[in-house]
Amino acid sequence: MCTSLTTCEWKKVFYEKMEVAKPADSWELIIDPNLKPNELAPGWKQYLEQHASGRFHCSWCWHTWQSAHVVILFHMHLDQAQRMGSVRMRVFKQLCYECGTARLDESSMLEENIEGLVDNLITSLREQCYGEDGGHYRIHVASRPDSGPHRAEFCEACQEGIAHWKPSEKLLEEEAITDTLSEASRPRAPAGSGYNFLSLRWCLFWASLCLLVGYLQFSFRSSAFL
Repeated sequence: MCTSLTTCEWKKVFYEKMEVAKPADSWELIIDPNLKPNELAPGWKQYLEQHASGRFHCSWCWHTWQSAHVVILFHMHLDQAQRMGSVRMRVFKQLCYECGTARLDESSMLEENIEGLVDNLITSLREQCYGEDGGHYRIHVASRPDSGPHRAEFCEACQEGIAHWKPSEKLLEEEAITDTLSEASRPRAPAGSGYNFLSLRWCLFWASLCLLVGYLQFSFRSSAFL
């Protein structure tokens, strides 16, 4: 059962994408708030997303804030004999810096952000669990401008010793080029969908106009002979 709308969205996107990526295997996604970085059971692999974009809402003073430094930890395991896999996931929380309460708050994310993060997860999963070339990691979530400096004293991940990795300018430029090429490869509207003078509609219009002009000229000449 989903504990929040964001949790439901994560599971929905993950199951849909895994059905396409690995239809022969059965995978489950489990939210585990007690997951620890680098504490892995035998056979388990780790993937750490360090710069997800999310919005936080303080449950005490109702203050909201945006963060481009949401940290998400994944532990992954594949039982190749049973063709069953499991992903355990933890989204690290942040403290509200307005009211100073010690209450940690969860983040909410847009569907488009979740889809990009799940793509990164599946890329790592294919590399570490299947030994495949996972493809290109998306870092567009990390390249968004920050609303301000990251305040480590309010970050649960920083308090547990997770250092934030910052993408280099070269990686950000490569990501921008990839996004541009992806945008250019998307199907465009047919050329004849606008006001094209060579379209069938305009051809019929001009043909009708020519017939009307010819008819008027013929009628004028006939009346002149009478």
